[in-house]
Amino acid sequence: MSPRLIFWISAVVRIALVLLGTASAIYLWGATAGLVIGMSGMIALFCVQLFYLQRLADWLDHPSSSRLPDGWGAWTDIFSRLYKLRRGDEKNQAELAEWLARFRQAMTLLPDGVVIMDDVLFLEWCNPAAESHLGLSHAQDKGMRVTNLVRSPEFMDYIILGRYDTPLTLSFRDRKLIAHIIPFENRRQILVTHDVTESERIDMMRRDFIANASHELRTPLTVINGFLEIASMQSDLDNQTRNMHLKLMTEQGERMQRLVEDMLTLTRLESVDHPPRPERINMLGMLEQILQEAHALSAGRHQITLECSGPDIKGSNDEIRSALTNLVTNAIRYTPENGNIRITWIDTEQGPKFAVQDDGIGISPEHISRLTERFYRVDKSRSRETQGTGLGLAIVKHVLLRHKANLLIESTPDVGSKFCVQFPVAAVSV
Repeated sequence: MSPRLIFWISAVVRIALVLLGTASAIYLWGATAGLVIGMSGMIALFCVQLFYLQRLADWLDHPSSSRLPDGWGAWTDIFSRLYKLRRGDEKNQAELAEWLARFRQAMTLLPDGVVIMDDVLFLEWCNPAAESHLGLSHAQDKGMRVTNLVRSPEFMDYIILGRYDTPLTLSFRDRKLIAHIIPFENRRQILVTHDVTESERIDMMRRDFIANASHELRTPLTVINGFLEIASMQSDLDNQTRNMHLKLMTEQGERMQRLVEDMLTLTRLESVDHPPRPERINMLGMLEQILQEAHALSAGRHQITLECSGPDIKGSNDEIRSALTNLVTNAIRYTPENGNIRITWIDTEQGPKFAVQDDGIGISPEHISRLTERFYRVDKSRSRETQGTGLGLAIVKHVLLRHKANLLIESTPDVGSKFCVQFPVAAVSV
């Protein structure tokens, strides 16, 4: 039976009951009494309807399924249907709130910045990445115009021109950003920012690496090709000149070979396909061998000492040996004759620690942070004298990264330098 039919049947029954009561009163007490009772019954029915209408109006002001009033007669069905509708509405609102929370959580995890604005660029919402990129604060800046918050002429021009089909490359707060505005709905816009600072830095490092590697290879190749051209054009060279040319070509060939080997070593260290193979490293034996090689390289020009009281560690023997040898070799190369070089291997609360300290030429503070960059040289002329490839400290850096160790550098110009390698406690071999 349809709700509408039930409503009409209930209304007819109520009116019929009032009419029946009125007729009974007229029969028993006369027409006047009967009409009074009939009118009273109709007024009572009317007041009941007004009462429930008032309760319905109050509920509509503050709808809640938990406080829906009970009804009588047809009102029971009305309130029952309202209860079902309200429960469905509350369920939909809960689901919508859950999806909104999930959306905002997903937006907060995005590496790209997302800013939602209205049609006049007032901030409605932004994720943490956008706060970091543009210096915004969702809590403090909500309702403010984005163009007043992002003080950039490039951004203002982008907004004024309205050419949103082309992204904007924006330099802002020491970052390089790709910004793109996407209109959606009728009165909202989304500003998306992508931080390309790191990728630009990596691209620049890659370009510098290729340029530096080409330069480093070109010099020995030029020498070798030049001497070969001389030899081919002048067959009557004397033995002394020919031997000198052969010696220089051999030196340049060896330099080129060292450079290629260091580049291949760096490539292998950076590869995820070649993880380090942990093995027990006899640190005393390794350091004594490094000390012997240091004495041979120094040829008696330096006073080199070794203090070894630290434990053995776990790691790749070849990689650790390469890194520590690089640090000791650098100390010898950049320490003047009669200088002192002290090598130590001790145990600390933070873990085993290796240090090489010298009283050599030292390094200015502005260069220290860049020492581990590939081909970075403080003094290029000095590096040519020492026959370095410019990749030694880059190799050290990647070896230590693979072993979760840190490189610490302390240096003062004309006083000396100290290179420390701090291994974690977990590196100790038990």
